[in-house]
Amino acid sequence: MDTLSRTLRTGAQIPPIGLGTFGSDRYGPDEVAAAVRGGLEAGYRLVDCASVYGNEAEVGAAIAASGVPRDDLFVMSKVWNDAHDPDDAVASVRRSLRHLRLDHLDAVFVHWPFPNHHAPHASVEDRDSTARPYDHGAYLALWRALEGLVDEGVVRHLGTSNTTVPKLRLLLRDARVLPSLNEMELHPTFQQPELFDMCVTNGIQPVGYSPLGSPSRPERDRTDDDPVDVEHPVVRRIAEVHGVHPAVVCLKWAVARGQVPIPFAVKPEQYRANLEGALTDPLTAEELAAMADVDRGARLIKGQVFLWEGASSWHDLWDEDGAIPGGRV
Repeated sequence: MDTLSRTLRTGAQIPPIGLGTFGSDRYGPDEVAAAVRGGLEAGYRLVDCASVYGNEAEVGAAIAASGVPRDDLFVMSKVWNDAHDPDDAVASVRRSLRHLRLDHLDAVFVHWPFPNHHAPHASVEDRDSTARPYDHGAYLALWRALEGLVDEGVVRHLGTSNTTVPKLRLLLRDARVLPSLNEMELHPTFQQPELFDMCVTNGIQPVGYSPLGSPSRPERDRTDDDPVDVEHPVVRRIAEVHGVHPAVVCLKWAVARGQVPIPFAVKPEQYRANLEGALTDPLTAEELAAMADVDRGARLIKGQVFLWEGASSWHDLWDEDGAIPGGRV
């Protein structure tokens, strides 16, 4: 795995594939924790966590029980939408540290750029009185608070998540501690080339969630003319050539592209196959070119977005540059 590790702007190394822990919508904390412990025993060294997942205490116990030395791990967490106030953000990170039983986090992300409490399991279209459009001054105040945690040494790197090109431009202009990572939805049918290329150009490591396109989500039911990633004919054809499950092809593509995928799985045979398959028998140049043509802008994760007056859907909140109408970005 070391030969494929990515180098961050600080010179630190991050593994090329990690374990996601977002399973609270389908699995209990103990099941996720068991997958984390099993995954670490299988060879994973990157664990992607978040306060809102509601399982960091159990994940922390699994990390401790795995016996893997702390210096060999890269553990990430996120500040949720209800903690954008600078003091709340700091408290959130310290709480994550306690739950994960760690003295530092390798990376902390701002989970979404919009402040919004948004109760767990609520519809993404539910309005909430605490929701606000993006405000760069407020976001920068939150970022400054996290920079203080970097100064303190309890956070090693900062990252953005679910952001846009205009927002990143502003942050790169104004931040003292530049973002080292950007976590974003990335899978073959949603490759985000503009945002991806901007990250790479500016020394920001792309981290891809939903790397398989989340085929188990009911809203991903598609017709034969609009297949999910693992059912796409190009993906299936490449999988047959390599003798692997189509999901592994999605991960091979992600690693070859240079992003860090963080697939979630609780079955040992699945997370072991993900790890081994992603890091061996790479795709050929011809196969990568074919995978590039799979992209169709099929965003899946619509997120905790507040629908302002006049927006009939979350898509209406954005102009062509990814900015919110009215001058905000």
